Amino acid sequence: MIIAFAAGGGADTSGRLIAEEVQKATGWEIIPEQVTGKGGVNAAVALKDMPADGTSIALIVTETLGYNAAANPGAGITPADFTGLTTTAGFQMGIVSKSDTGWTSFADMIAAAKGGQEIRFGTMSPKLSDLAFLLGEAQGVDFNIVQVRGGRAVLNGVTAGDMDVGFMAGIQGKGVAAGDLVNLASALTMPLKQTPDAPTMADLGVDFTADGYFVFVAPAGLPDDAREALTNALAAATTTGGAGAMINKAFGGAQNITGADLDALLAADYESSGKLLEAVK
Repeated sequence: MIIAFAAGGGADTSGRLIAEEVQKATGWEIIPEQVTGKGGVNAAVALKDMPADGTSIALIVTETLGYNAAANPGAGITPADFTGLTTTAGFQMGIVSKSDTGWTSFADMIAAAKGGQEIRFGTMSPKLSDLAFLLGEAQGVDFNIVQVRGGRAVLNGVTAGDMDVGFMAGIQGKGVAAGDLVNLASALTMPLKQTPDAPTMADLGVDFTADGYFVFVAPAGLPDDAREALTNALAAATTTGGAGAMINKAFGGAQNITGADLDALLAADYESSGKLLEAVK
């Protein structure tokens, strides 16, 4: 099991707990291995040419086979190079500030920007940087976009006052609940579970979103019986024992998209990403 995330983070932890639950349920031996870098592209490239016999899988995000694959054609990966198994959880991607800014809404932040305040906008991937650019363009302001590595770095930057606002994919939940942070907007198609009244990207004039999921994939050509066995085992583990508890706490619960629905999701994300790259040229 290739894990495309840095050791010790929430995604890495969830992958290792899922491996433990699958081992308990099936007796299969699963060996997690970190292959990080380039938003999961390094992991996907490593997996692509491995045997398609059920012995090689990877935990990545849908963005890896969407925006990151489309933006890096030299990597030579597309969704067609992989067999989707199951998503594990979705992002709760918010646009978040500290509460002591005095902003209680996205409109408050835009008013501050139009009043002359420089807004330092933290992101953790090229796709999110493009979305921040389009968001500023739609609202008639220029954000100072600061791209860092990982959601933890955005949280730390906003908390320390080095950034005024940033994209956070669920890591903000505890701070929002405590009143230290504010979800100013949802970066998704849907409202945030924690702050359902916050506007979505469509409400703010942007046709693209940060919708995404953690997802297990195997190399293309995986036999149907192996795909079914792996999918069922991995999906069951996302709601079982320590893995289920962790995913529920950190990501708001498991979301399992499988089979043809997952194939369609990965293909649509890749196509949409091509359009996003064109929009920011």
